[in-house]
Amino acid sequence: MREWWREFSGLVLPVACAGCGRPRTELCPVCGSALSGAAPRRVRPSPRPAGLPEVYAAAPYENAVRAVLLAHKERGALGLARPLGRALAASVRAGTGPMGAVGPLLLVPVPSAHSATAARGHDPVRRIARSAAHELRRAGCPARVLPVLRQRRRVVDQSGLGARGRRANLAGALEVAGGGERLLAHGRVVLVDDLLTTGSTLAEAARAVAEALGSPRGPFGDPVCAAAVVSASPSAFEINRN
Repeated sequence: MREWWREFSGLVLPVACAGCGRPRTELCPVCGSALSGAAPRRVRPSPRPAGLPEVYAAAPYENAVRAVLLAHKERGALGLARPLGRALAASVRAGTGPMGAVGPLLLVPVPSAHSATAARGHDPVRRIARSAAHELRRAGCPARVLPVLRQRRRVVDQSGLGARGRRANLAGALEVAGGGERLLAHGRVVLVDDLLTTGSTLAEAARAVAEALGSPRGPFGDPVCAAAVVSASPSAFEINRN
């Protein structure tokens, strides 16, 4: 009900660009270009947590990009899922390369805590992942969203934690839901999230997927998963540049 009201209100109430505040547009061309105007690049946090797969990001988490992600996640600007999904789809393509005969891409969103999803009224990462899968299919790349990861214990809010604290907070916190391993065996797994900071969440997600599959290699001989995000901390981009 809450999501329906947000979508309806976006049609009848005045809107402004989520990135810069320009009136009468949810995302202006300039801010849209900041989000998707450059080719996605591989990013690496420092220190890099053990088990983190290769991660590709579309844009640094700053200025308009940061504002757009926060508007979608925290303020329920649901119409932004489409441009965010396009950016995520580009990151997925950059991280997976030519598909060949390796089967469909299986986009596995990192799960939010139940309390966070309830407070926001939506699951932002899953929504962006669905939009990205749609973009990939439109371009002729078979893709589907598999929300098979779940939290098996409670974790604390990570906003005030550093890299070491986040690793400790998340260690062993995720698992693949029962039966999910059978679904993961029929394509190439790509972990997806909206943002990379320390990489601890994606590393834990990769561990959970590898544990469920029973092997550090995927069914087609590829790494068990790649990872793609909309945005990453500017320092992760700087490290990758050097």
